[in-house]
Amino acid sequence: MRILVVEDDVQIADMLSEALTSRQYAVDVAQDGEEAWDWVRAFEYDLVLLDVTLPKLNGIQLCHRLRERNSAIPVLMLTARDTIADKIVGLDAGADDYVVKPFDLEELMARVRALLRRGGSIQPNLKWGSLRLNPSTYEVTYDDQPVTLTPKEFTLLELLITSGRRVLSRPGIIERIWSSEDPPTEEAVKTHIRTLRQKLRSAGAPNDFIETVHGLGYRMKQLD
Repeated sequence: MRILVVEDDVQIADMLSEALTSRQYAVDVAQDGEEAWDWVRAFEYDLVLLDVTLPKLNGIQLCHRLRERNSAIPVLMLTARDTIADKIVGLDAGADDYVVKPFDLEELMARVRALLRRGGSIQPNLKWGSLRLNPSTYEVTYDDQPVTLTPKEFTLLELLITSGRRVLSRPGIIERIWSSEDPPTEEAVKTHIRTLRQKLRSAGAPNDFIETVHGLGYRMKQLD
């Protein structure tokens, strides 16, 4: 899942980015409203964490712009303004939730998860044949045999399963699960796929459980 943090306070932005990245979200950071608008037009986001007081284009204006263009991206507003009137303005602008600074980080993360569930971005337990993934606990099994994956391998496998038979290109995979600030090479994606296949084979999966569609990308094997 990809989240855009829009916050001009560098310390808060870094703290949010670190907290979200540690929870396996891909995170981009914008420090003003116009930069954020460029990001949301360039990438598909599952959630926007949006400060209200921003240079160039404030959070209320950006939220209005998103909703006027029929964007349904969940928006969680962050602000130091805590009056009822301020909350009403934010919610009327199209925000889905409103958190007052200073905030408790764990509560904020819980609100993020709630919005992602509401928007359908958090999946229930996933399965593909004998493969089972639990996105809440990051547990993976194949034929009831545990498969130990790194966080990035888990995210990659989750993307493949939710995409099913749709072919995912290497650039498309990079865009979905890595931050745009530090994207890997396509060769790194090939390495992750190769390691993922090896771990699944060790648990009993067929060699072609993750198929290569030559010249195009990857997809899950057709189920019988």
